[in-house]
Amino acid sequence: MRASIAAESAGIPSVSIVCEGFAGQASATARGLGFDGLPLAVTVGHVDAQSVDEMTTNFIATTVDDIVSGLTDDDTVDAATNTEPAALDIAVSGSIDAVNEHFIAMGWSDGNAFIPPTQGRVERFLDGSGHDPWKTLGTSPSSGRDLTIWSIAVNAVMAGCRPELLPILIGLTEILADPAYGSEHSGNTTGADALIVLNGPNAAALGFNAGPGAQREGVHANTSVGRWLRLYLRNVCGFTADEHDKATFGNPARPVLAEDNRSIRSISEDVVWPSLAEQLGHAASDDVVSMARMNSGLLIGSVFGSTPEEITPYLANGLARVAAWDLTHVHGLGTDQFQPLLVVSPLLARTYANAGWGLAEVQARLFDLARIPASTFERFIGEWTNLTAGRQKLIDLAAAGVLPSVFAESADPDRLVPIVTRPEQLLVAVAGDPNRANAYAFSNDGPHGWWTSKRIDHTPASDLVCKI
Repeated sequence: MRASIAAESAGIPSVSIVCEGFAGQASATARGLGFDGLPLAVTVGHVDAQSVDEMTTNFIATTVDDIVSGLTDDDTVDAATNTEPAALDIAVSGSIDAVNEHFIAMGWSDGNAFIPPTQGRVERFLDGSGHDPWKTLGTSPSSGRDLTIWSIAVNAVMAGCRPELLPILIGLTEILADPAYGSEHSGNTTGADALIVLNGPNAAALGFNAGPGAQREGVHANTSVGRWLRLYLRNVCGFTADEHDKATFGNPARPVLAEDNRSIRSISEDVVWPSLAEQLGHAASDDVVSMARMNSGLLIGSVFGSTPEEITPYLANGLARVAAWDLTHVHGLGTDQFQPLLVVSPLLARTYANAGWGLAEVQARLFDLARIPASTFERFIGEWTNLTAGRQKLIDLAAAGVLPSVFAESADPDRLVPIVTRPEQLLVAVAGDPNRANAYAFSNDGPHGWWTSKRIDHTPASDLVCKI
């Protein structure tokens, strides 16, 4: 699409060839980038589910005509005309039931009841923050809409967020605006959804739960911020089924995962156990919000054992089981960008610390044990996907310097190889019931929502302060 828009901007006719299921997304992308009605040529059906003969027949019968028409039509492509309500427009009035029904009909709601974002409520949400409501933090690469403080507040009111959570929401919006995160991929077909992780000394005071039932709805701060993200992705970034959300199944909105920083600090004075935020480069004293998109998660229940030697094989097995198609992000679709997260309960973290194991030791042992047969790995990145060019063997990739030598210690197809390239690629966080021996493994979606973190600034902004 971007190549077509560059051509059209230079006065050169273009046609973008898209699969049938992505025609709506292509039109929305063109509109978000400033062009409406960009010519499309649609291929019939799904390319992976057709033989070469079927695809060729369909292409000649349908797609070629679209290409010819798009290149020869005299109609020029106009810049998109914005017909949606402006920030201060009254989109609907009436009872709370009527407002909810209208928002559902317009696709502006997640389907649950919400608080109507009246101008007064939004202004009260921002009162005292010092932020200029019209300050722009960036532009959504998917919809072309500005990411403003006002739009953050509108969706925060809808989600029921408290005003003191605004700095966290601003941090999350900065992540969405960061090209390193890649928010434009938030609706890809595998249905990966964002996991928000919160670290820092102020998390507990703001009401975030890091203990029993972590990741379950019900605690207001965790739940409302998770809901805000889903609403913001819909209403500002355009991730609805009519526009950019092409998830085959999708995941429910995830409440914020607050890491148990107090447990981390009390593990042991002699053991180095950094929080997730520290693993991503921040200081222990910082309040930090981090986010990555996760394809799937796996409960690792009732981890049995009283020593690191006993519990690590089970945890490693969970990491290996949750990794599958995601391994294309080790090589191919985002080389060296598979970075799964293992969330362990404080009890398991103390088991390591009591034995003198710091995080580096845990990661090294998990790296040694979280392995799968080389032949299985090669099927994931080659035979069972069309996303990696060729059908290369791991030993060939290692010989070419693309993968480390640990992937080519022999030519035995049944040899065990790691699921990541380096031990530090296995991120570890601590949360959950402090008296239970459970863990949870998440598989991330590589560059389609890469691990990105922002420091949270709780001090009032000076945007609205007059300077003499």
